Amino acid sequence: MGYATRSRRATVLLAGLLVLPLAGCSDEPDGAADKKAAARQAAEKRTPAKQQPRPAATAPAPAPANVEKIGALTGCTPEVRIQAKELREGVCTTAQGSWTVTTFPEEKFKTIWLDSARMYGGTYLVGPRWAVGGKPELLDTLRTKLGGEVVRLRDAAPGSSPSS
Repeated sequence: MGYATRSRRATVLLAGLLVLPLAGCSDEPDGAADKKAAARQAAEKRTPAKQQPRPAATAPAPAPANVEKIGALTGCTPEVRIQAKELREGVCTTAQGSWTVTTFPEEKFKTIWLDSARMYGGTYLVGPRWAVGGKPELLDTLRTKLGGEVVRLRDAAPGSSPSS
């Protein structure tokens, strides 16, 4: 028996020893994992797949958090009035009416802004990192273009928490 043959045998033996511990890695008794997999597949065939609720046909995916892009989606070129670290705000005026578009660099700034706006009341179309303020009928129309959710804020009674 030559050196090459012994070397090959040693390599095969070593590979087998390395793989052997992996062959029995299972918490299940012999065959239990196979039985569970077969039972799961049979149950999936009998049970119809759960369907996720569909979003309203009139509401597309929410618009991006950018004043100009939201303005373009609504058919206007917004006049930017506020450009701060916490938010940007633009005003749109078209034949449909006027509305404000406010965007935020982070969701937390939108939450703070909405909590502050609660003391004034009003209706807003709210999406991820943006809010559009205007008349409720107009916001319902804009929702078909921007997505989001129409939120009616009530002014807070004295002594109550603005986030309640």
